[in-house]
Amino acid sequence: RAVPKHAQLGMASSESVPEGWSVRESRSRPGVVYYVNSLTNETQWEKPTAPATAPPAESAVVLHLLKKSRASRRPASWRNPNITCTEEEALAELIPLRERVAAELESSGPEAAERLFRQLAEVESDCSSARRGGELGPFGAGEMQRPFEEASFALAVGQLSDVVRTDSGQHIILRLQ
Repeated sequence: RAVPKHAQLGMASSESVPEGWSVRESRSRPGVVYYVNSLTNETQWEKPTAPATAPPAESAVVLHLLKKSRASRRPASWRNPNITCTEEEALAELIPLRERVAAELESSGPEAAERLFRQLAEVESDCSSARRGGELGPFGAGEMQRPFEEASFALAVGQLSDVVRTDSGQHIILRLQ
């Protein structure tokens, strides 16, 4: 890769650069400088024009299907304003749904499993995200209940979770991103 003309001028390390960047002289090319992002340690030959930025926090996009019970922190949903089933009954409804998605994932692949998951979530999920096929949109660390977040980030893209219990109820999760 060609070194920009300004980097070949032997500029001193006291050169003014935006916040979070430092200037270093190349050992392999004496008299040539490069720039280091102090937040990521990434280097570049081109002089930076904006302050250094940190890498974006990891985020996930998932589909989820929630089954609430009377033990849920808010035992009501768009489907039922007064949920009275037990945790065991909610689990008994959720397991066959998970089995259907898992079978579709194995037989037809991730795209078909995603389509089925969305269809099931629209009808079966006790979360308002049912209107979006169970999709929550991107989220990062600290934005969801810990068991849900840990399960979501532990999944590979296209992978289906086991049942995940939170204060909201019991979920199955399919990671999209």
